[in-house]
Amino acid sequence: MLAQSWDLLVQRWDFFWGLLLEHMEICLVAVLIAIVFGGIAGILISEYQKAAKPTLAVVNFLYTIPSISMLGFLIPFSGVGDATAIITLTVYALLPMVRSTYTGMTNVDPAIMEAARGMGGTRMQTLVRVQLPLALPVIMSGIRNMVTMTIALGGIASFIGAGGLGVAIYRGITTNNAAMTVAGSLLIAVLALVVDAILGFVEKRMRARGAKSHRTNRRLAIGAAAACAAVALGATVPGALAGTGGIIHVATKPMTEQYVMGEALKMLIEHDTNLKVELTEGVGGGTSNIEPAMESGQFDLYPEYTGTGWAMVLKNEGTYSEGEFDQLQAGYQELGMSWVGMYGFGNTYGMAVRKDVAEKYNLKTYSDLARVADHLTLGAEADFFEREDGYDALCNTYGMSFGNTMQMDIGLKYDALAQGSVDAIVIFTTDGKLSTADATVLTDDKGFFPSYQCGNVVRDQVLQQHTELRGVLEKLQGTISEQDMARMNYEVEEEGKDPKTVAEEFLRSKGLI
Repeated sequence: MLAQSWDLLVQRWDFFWGLLLEHMEICLVAVLIAIVFGGIAGILISEYQKAAKPTLAVVNFLYTIPSISMLGFLIPFSGVGDATAIITLTVYALLPMVRSTYTGMTNVDPAIMEAARGMGGTRMQTLVRVQLPLALPVIMSGIRNMVTMTIALGGIASFIGAGGLGVAIYRGITTNNAAMTVAGSLLIAVLALVVDAILGFVEKRMRARGAKSHRTNRRLAIGAAAACAAVALGATVPGALAGTGGIIHVATKPMTEQYVMGEALKMLIEHDTNLKVELTEGVGGGTSNIEPAMESGQFDLYPEYTGTGWAMVLKNEGTYSEGEFDQLQAGYQELGMSWVGMYGFGNTYGMAVRKDVAEKYNLKTYSDLARVADHLTLGAEADFFEREDGYDALCNTYGMSFGNTMQMDIGLKYDALAQGSVDAIVIFTTDGKLSTADATVLTDDKGFFPSYQCGNVVRDQVLQQHTELRGVLEKLQGTISEQDMARMNYEVEEEGKDPKTVAEEFLRSKGLI
């Protein structure tokens, strides 16, 4: 596995290097904010002791909130992307910063402070010239712990469409590419160790005494500040420039076929127009996070499924059929969006059970499954349990009651089924693993699952600003069959091909590029 990860790093170093830089930028901005505000808070509560307990209690409370919950809470306010990731990382970085600063400042020998004041030092002079320098070793220890933790936690940024090495980890899990997951994880670990070693050197230098050491430290401090400023600017300037016309922001869900379609959209748009595409892949939560970001203008375009749009976005009841597409389109236009370029394939839900389970209970249909569901464990992705046309509705329609359910990432379902962790899973009809899985697909004998034809949802404002975009998207109309999509998914998940390569091969085979 390590050899495969190393080969992947060498072959796709440009991809990993870009993610590494994004990871450093996001984490550095969070660390710098935490150092400034956490340091100030720590100093203030050391001076005003009555505020210490409530301040530390609030910071401790924030630290106990699970990171996924924090992201979910912040998304309605700051949207998806880097801003929310930075805020989340900053919140978790505050505790070690505030605590180490407070501990360092309060542990300075009172006799030394009294001597400084006795020599005529003002409160500010004593703080800056005596107390803070003596507290620095403790503060630096806190900073080292905080930075290491922030780098490790930075992997969650990819869940909400931000960059960083978490993109490689999450994509590896989703596309069954263990080497990519390991490579991303190792790079995070190496980055954390390297940064910790650098901070250890800085801490050692700060303990040095003498005029020469002070001059050297001053030059090092200036250089470090300049480097941090450069990285921080690298994180903010491109984002600011991205908002200035000519850039189409495309988002995809965390699914193999969406990775392929995202790359295809990027290549086709940039091939046929002068527009540039900024691609945000694998946004956690799928529609529930992407659609609000579309409404707010953070994203301009993303591939969606008709049945999902009908139930999750428009909140319509009842099973969707493609005969209701005009109503679907009208509903989206009220939100300032349109469906443009229907790919031609549908990816509806299905139910599959392990073959030995199907043989044991003679299962062929969903109704058969309902008879024995209370003896079985069902595995499905998170949003299936929350959808209007998901778990509860399925159970009500068929009178099912599973003995246990297990929530898991899309890319882990087939592994869980093969390992016996679950007995039944919710599948997609274009799953690449389906053709090789030890699974029996059951028949939806009551026609519960609606149609899920795939197409592009685009903001109307973007279509008006860039009129050439509609023609490009319409080129994709009817170009992909379910067999085509299943084959491309298989190439990524089982043959280890890069989604970009698969997308390019497909576009060339259709004469689109």
